[in-house]
Amino acid sequence: MQNLKTLDDWLAYCEHLHPVGIDMGLVRISAVAKRMGLAFDCPIITVAGTNGKGSTCAMLEAILLQAGYRTGVFTSPHLVHFEERCRVRGDIVSAAALVAQFERVEAARTQGEAISLTYFEFTTLTILQLLADAKLDVVILEVGLGGRLDAVNMLDADCAVITSIDLDHMEYLGPDRESIGREKAGIMRAGKPVIVSDPVPPQSVIDHAAAVGADLWRFGTDFNFSGDKQQWGWAGRGRRYAGLAYPALRGANQLVNASGVLAALTALRDRIPVTAQAVRNGLSMVELPGRFQIVPGQPTLVLDVAHNPHSVAALAENLDAMGFYPCTHAVFGAMADKDLAPMLARVGPLIDKWYFTDLPTPRAATAADLQARWKAANTRPDATSGTYSSPEAALQAAVGAATPADRIVVFGSFYTVGGILKDGVPRLLAPHLAS
Repeated sequence: MQNLKTLDDWLAYCEHLHPVGIDMGLVRISAVAKRMGLAFDCPIITVAGTNGKGSTCAMLEAILLQAGYRTGVFTSPHLVHFEERCRVRGDIVSAAALVAQFERVEAARTQGEAISLTYFEFTTLTILQLLADAKLDVVILEVGLGGRLDAVNMLDADCAVITSIDLDHMEYLGPDRESIGREKAGIMRAGKPVIVSDPVPPQSVIDHAAAVGADLWRFGTDFNFSGDKQQWGWAGRGRRYAGLAYPALRGANQLVNASGVLAALTALRDRIPVTAQAVRNGLSMVELPGRFQIVPGQPTLVLDVAHNPHSVAALAENLDAMGFYPCTHAVFGAMADKDLAPMLARVGPLIDKWYFTDLPTPRAATAADLQARWKAANTRPDATSGTYSSPEAALQAAVGAATPADRIVVFGSFYTVGGILKDGVPRLLAPHLAS
C-alpha cells in the first residue's frame, strides 16, 4: 500500500479502488462492516428523498442539540471540504480523526480476501465507524442516492424520513416517480416509523410501507402544519406546537421539511424526548450553507444547490418572493446528466443575464453546452449570456456587470456553489461602490 498519510491521500486512493464510480448494492459494504464489527447502540434516523434531505438533517440536528443530546450526522456531498460530511455534537470532524478511521476500513477490507469498495462505500464506512466510536445519543444519516441499495441502508433505521420525491438520477433509480419512490422506500423497516413529508407521495411508497409493516406517518393525514405571515403551528399524533417562529432556513419548502422533522421527533419521543423550547431554539438557529442562502451585500447574493427540476422550481418561487430587483444575474453550472430543459424553462423568465460555467469534474456539462441548451430553450430572447472557466470567474464577471441594487443567484450544482464558498462567504460590492 502506498504511503497514505493525509485525508487527501486517502480520498485519492479511494477514487481508484473500484472499477466504476457508482455501483449500487449492499453486499460488499456489509461484508467489510461485519469484519469491522460496526454497530450502533443509539437510535438511527435515516433520511432519503430527492430534495430537502440536507435541510431535514440540519433541523433534526439543531433541535436535538438544543435538547442536550450528543448528535452525529453524516451528509453528502460536501460543498468545499470533505470533512463537512461528518458532524459530531454540532462540529465538523477533523481530517486527522478521519484518517485514523480510513486505516481501520482498509485493514478490514484487505483482511483475508480483499473486497473492492467504491469511493462512497469506503468513505461511508470511515464516517460510520467514527460516529460509532463517538458515544452518541442519536445518529442522523442522509442517503446518498436512492435508498434501497444506498450504503447507509446497511444499517436499520429506528425512524425513516422520506422527503420530496421527484425526477433525478433516473439512470440509477428508474424513469418515473413510482420507481424512484420504490427505491427510496427501501429504507423502511418493519414496525418502525416512516415519516413521508412529500404531500403527494407515489403510491409505491404507501404500498411498500404496508408490505413491510412499517408505521406510516403521512403528511396531511398523520401530521400537518398551518401558518400565517408571522408564525406557524404543527399538529401530529398526540402532539401539537403553536406559535412557532419560521425556521432560520429560508424558502417556501422549508415548512414541509420542518413538519417532517417534528413528526420524526414525535415518533421517537419515548427514546429521545425533546421539549417545545428545544424545538423553538433549534429551528431558529439552524444553518445550512447553499440552501437558498441569501448573503447581504450590494448586489445581493443568493446561493442554492438546486440541481433538478423540482428544486429549481422551489428556487424560482423563492426568488419571486424576494421582491423587485432591476436585474437578476445567474451563475449556472450543472452535471451533464441533468434534465436541463424544465430547469431553464422554470427559472428562465426571472434571469436577465446568464454566466454559464465549467465545473472541475468530468461529469459536468461544459459552459458552452449549457449556453447552447439555454439558447435552444429560448426562455427570454432579450436575456444575455457568457461562458466562463470556473464559478469564481463567472461570479467576478457578474459583479463587474451588476449595479448595487441588482441580485446575483448562483445555482445548479454543489460544485457551482462550492466554488464560490471555497474561500469563505463572499460579501459583494459592485465596482462603483468599491472606492
